Amino acid sequence: MKPALRRGWRDLNTVQFGMSPAHALTLGPVDTATGSFLDLLNGTRGLDLLGEEARRMGLPDGHVDALVRRLARAGLLDDARGGGPAADALRARSEVMDRLRPDLASLSLTTSEPGEAIGRVAARRSLRVLVRGAGRVGAMVASLLSAAGVGEVDVRDVGRVQPWDVAPGGLPPEAVGDRRDEAARRAARRCAPDRPPRRGPRSPRGQDSAGHSLVIVAPRDDVAVHAPSFAAAESLIASGTPHLYAGVVEATGVVGPFVLPGETACAGCLEEGRTDRDPAWPRLVAQWRSGTGRTHEVRPCDLTLATTVAGLAAAHALAFLDGRIPSTAGARWEVSLPGLSWHSRPVWAHPACGCGAADKGEGEHPSEDAVSHETMAEQRPSRKSRRKAGTQRPAGTRRAHV
Repeated sequence: MKPALRRGWRDLNTVQFGMSPAHALTLGPVDTATGSFLDLLNGTRGLDLLGEEARRMGLPDGHVDALVRRLARAGLLDDARGGGPAADALRARSEVMDRLRPDLASLSLTTSEPGEAIGRVAARRSLRVLVRGAGRVGAMVASLLSAAGVGEVDVRDVGRVQPWDVAPGGLPPEAVGDRRDEAARRAARRCAPDRPPRRGPRSPRGQDSAGHSLVIVAPRDDVAVHAPSFAAAESLIASGTPHLYAGVVEATGVVGPFVLPGETACAGCLEEGRTDRDPAWPRLVAQWRSGTGRTHEVRPCDLTLATTVAGLAAAHALAFLDGRIPSTAGARWEVSLPGLSWHSRPVWAHPACGCGAADKGEGEHPSEDAVSHETMAEQRPSRKSRRKAGTQRPAGTRRAHV
């Protein structure tokens, strides 16, 4: 049984697995012997030994096989030896596994196949992510992705670390005066549960997006956050590199859109759509951009807001790297102080944009339950979300109303 799901008895013959509404399931009817047998599904016994234990407990022939199939179809079972060779290599690194156990337990709740969770954690080690921007948001995103087991996290930026760039989980106080990109890379390496691989000939610093699984665009300039430039992402569009925007503008945090080039709306679509709704938009953006660099004022970037944005951006990035399409595809999530209520603004593919997404006939942005993509690590995830409402379940297992 997946240990991440707490178990409890709703009544004498109904077991509930999980506490939260998003993950809770019930199994019933369950007799006393079967309930006791569930305690034996702890990863220490194979099916043959489980069959022998079941016979000693007086359970009928075939009962164990049927129960295991039912639990597996409901996504309640894990495989202590599953995940393939990469997972075996990860299990051999006990100190790395100990760092990643909470993340592994969490992934077990959102995957259905036994051994799938550790397979995805192992696949993260072969991925390469680039973060553009080493301010409060970008440096923290890099550290979070590195700590979550992404094998190589690179950071690009210019200039030197200023005192106001320092943030818990991001750039440390001792980095003030150092080069931004180098300081952010050091911070990310310190957070990694495993030593990151050495940079080889496939990842030269001069090629901004070559070979990266994902690029996070987290500019320090709040104008670039509010009105991201299509020109700045042309190389990403041309190379087909998925990318995600995140940052803070004034007292508003922004995550999205997540862009699958040629498939979902991009920064150019965002700009064209805003111009359609507000003809004065290009004039305003031109004034804001021309004012960039003329003032040495420190721009607003509330520490807790930046941390919130970095956390959500990293979560959406990991969702993609693990094989899902995040809800920021075709949307921007925004949260503003002091209310801190998240809301989503759709970003539609625009026919006037050169990215080509409108040619795909994109009618609405994909949701997190949309068809999964194949990860850069060539690991094919489940094709649909097991927790989607209305999904057919085997007899005896039901969504728990909690």
